[in-house]
Amino acid sequence: MINKNIFVACDTSSLKEIKKIIKDTETNRLKIIPKFGLQFFYSKNGRAFLQNFKRDYFLDLKINDIPQTALSAMNSLKDLRKCKYITVHANGGLEMLKAITKKAKSINKNLKVLGVTILTSLNKKSLKEIGHTKTVEQLVLKQAVLIKKSGAAGIVCSAQEAKIVRKKYKNLFIVTPGIRLPGDDANDQSRVMTPNNAFKNKVSGIVMGRSLVKGNIKNNIKRLINHLNQ
Repeated sequence: MINKNIFVACDTSSLKEIKKIIKDTETNRLKIIPKFGLQFFYSKNGRAFLQNFKRDYFLDLKINDIPQTALSAMNSLKDLRKCKYITVHANGGLEMLKAITKKAKSINKNLKVLGVTILTSLNKKSLKEIGHTKTVEQLVLKQAVLIKKSGAAGIVCSAQEAKIVRKKYKNLFIVTPGIRLPGDDANDQSRVMTPNNAFKNKVSGIVMGRSLVKGNIKNNIKRLINHLNQ
């Protein structure tokens, strides 16, 4: 087995499609972990499906609110016993990050909180439009400091910033979205990288969506295995 964390983005509200993605990405050659985001979680059947899901999974909710509301949100998820990773947004600030990290430990000792930094769909121009004056790298490092201080297990950033984050924090769990197989379209992502290049930047795991689930999933899994073996 290639012992690298591959998080497969299950981005659909269709339960039938979710089941197909999970089934077709199953392989004993890769460490595959399904990642469920807002689209499925908010869907009619999503919450109930996750409550009864028997495998470890990644819940990508990007919680971002005042500390008490964020804590209430976390408390409402305590029945999701197989949730291994959950995301919160660093924009919520240090106190919110600390509160959620503390709550996560009381809910499930195996639940890892990951702090989301600058979304991979954003670039220098879009950050300027929002009002930021720092570069992407500067902002990610700033947010990484908060995430580390909070006691959270890890960080979500693009593979382009992963290298500088890893240089500063040797033991932080780093997850990178915006991953594409060679030749695939970037779509709405601005800061993308191939799986091999991401792992060269010493990331802990990668998130892959369209490169795996668009088209023939089983063939895409084979492409990924071949790519990682290069």
